[in-house]
Amino acid sequence: MRKVQGCLLRRTTVCLLSLAVLSLPGRATATAPGPEKSRIPFATRYDAVLHGGVVRAANAAITCRGADSVKKVGCPAARSGAAAGNGDFDMFYTDVDSDPNTYNSTRAEVRVPAGARVTYARLYWGGNLRVGEQKPPRDNGRVLVAEPGGQYKEVLADTPVGHRVAHGADAFQASADVTPLVRSGGSGLWTVAQVNVAMGRSAAGAWGGWTLVVAYEKKSAPLRHVFVQDGFDAVGKGRPAQTFHQRTAPAAGTGGVVGLVAYDGDRGTGGDALTLATGRKKSVALSDRANPARDVLNSTISEPGTHPARRLPAHANTLGYDSDVFPLGRSVRRGARALDLRLASSADAAWTGVLFGAVDVRS
Repeated sequence: MRKVQGCLLRRTTVCLLSLAVLSLPGRATATAPGPEKSRIPFATRYDAVLHGGVVRAANAAITCRGADSVKKVGCPAARSGAAAGNGDFDMFYTDVDSDPNTYNSTRAEVRVPAGARVTYARLYWGGNLRVGEQKPPRDNGRVLVAEPGGQYKEVLADTPVGHRVAHGADAFQASADVTPLVRSGGSGLWTVAQVNVAMGRSAAGAWGGWTLVVAYEKKSAPLRHVFVQDGFDAVGKGRPAQTFHQRTAPAAGTGGVVGLVAYDGDRGTGGDALTLATGRKKSVALSDRANPARDVLNSTISEPGTHPARRLPAHANTLGYDSDVFPLGRSVRRGARALDLRLASSADAAWTGVLFGAVDVRS
């Protein structure tokens, strides 16, 4: 289910639009993954005004091996942040666990503040099924998840899976409500395995990964509007820009963040930008040290601050997976009534999956 229209913003009002799929001990109790759709328009998944915020954990499921066949960039240099794209590498699964039954697994840290209560958590995963091999789409809606110190549990998609062949790729994104599991598992390194991505080399490249978005409530935190939107669509050369509209009522001197999950952006290609408008004033490009204003789809997992959440592995260039959190700074004008974001790409052929954020609001 999606958010019903007309849900008003009120303190502690929560619009929860999907049901939890997990029973805490053991395996998932959800039914089989739902149908697939070639395009899913962006719509609100979670919307709340509360004293709290949002955190996220993310990692890529596949990386390079060998050397770039065009630029002659070695895989270690690419992983360390050199400008290189996945289409020029032989790509292979990342597998950090000790389980012989998994072929890919990665870890990332969830940092829920001490004393906070998780109000909503959703896991997103996706990638390219067609590279040097073709992965069957029947596995798109299933992953394995382990909380810090815990054992794997199967998680099944609880809404339609976005799945479309375009730009030379066979792309998909799935998601599931994992609120009970995150409430129980808490902060620490989470592991996600068996993301259905293909390995090898092709012009489209191999790419994929996962993001866990967690909203929380804490009495001592500022009053914030926390939101999560999701969908599945392509952006790039020859395609119109994607726009995202989010009603809100920012406070004077607003602080906050906006996050974006996207697939198959290449570092160094350029020509892609995420801009924000909050009224009649000119829009501003969101950027930071990790994401240049004209290359935001640059294969990074980034967030504000000098001490980012831990990842294993923690490659600087994820070779086709973006899960970025941008600080809003002074880009939200006083008296605004909405955030209007626009993602455009004149070169990169990419896919977008999630938009989320937390904005200080008037009490």
